[in-house]
Amino acid sequence: MTDAVLYECNDGLALITLNRPEARNALNSAMCEALLAATRRAREDGARCVLVQAVGSVFCAGADLKERQGMGDDAVRARRLKAFAAYEAVERLPMPAIAVVEGPAVGSGVEIAAGCDFIIATPAASFRTPEALWGTVGATQRLPRIIGKRLAKDLMFTGRALGAEEARAAGLVSRVVAPEALAACITEITTTILKAPPSAMALAKRCVDEGLERDPRGALATEIMAIEESLAAAEWRKKMQGFG
Repeated sequence: MTDAVLYECNDGLALITLNRPEARNALNSAMCEALLAATRRAREDGARCVLVQAVGSVFCAGADLKERQGMGDDAVRARRLKAFAAYEAVERLPMPAIAVVEGPAVGSGVEIAAGCDFIIATPAASFRTPEALWGTVGATQRLPRIIGKRLAKDLMFTGRALGAEEARAAGLVSRVVAPEALAACITEITTTILKAPPSAMALAKRCVDEGLERDPRGALATEIMAIEESLAAAEWRKKMQGFG
């Protein structure tokens, strides 16, 4: 792993940490590659839950514009494709992935956080997607699906920041937690997930993600197939023994 992203996995919990605080965790090529490597490691290590977090007071300030200075069109295009691959790698993790956002997330930072299954934020968190104001295009796919196209366009066309509470009301953030309560909140959530049957967590995640991309009949078929997999695994029988 490069220093741009830190990775560790203990007892099924993988921590992926953006680690360029001197650059406000701006996304560069090294960080894109390191994010891809970290998601591969989480899969290989059999992680059952992933936390995506950041060092410093800024979650991610967006793309590293300094890196783009002097780049030709082909280099910029290749760099953007690296970023898309990194976002997708986070989004495609089979286990629950949670973003912990304690400061501003801009552009690429919004993409990384939105690629997780849900976001826990502190009141200092904010979310901005000002790419169009900078003369480029970005954050046009995931965000509208989460918060709706009208609010997404508001953010894109005006560059305004969505505060933590407004982001929660819009459905981008799941919980807003005071800084002093954050560690306990994370421990409670991850402990619950780690105690659950990992295959059931993966199946539930797959059903939600794939179901939203299908019509109601296709979504139901996805869940029925997942139920069949669950029956074959028989993990639910072990859980049921604790009831009654």
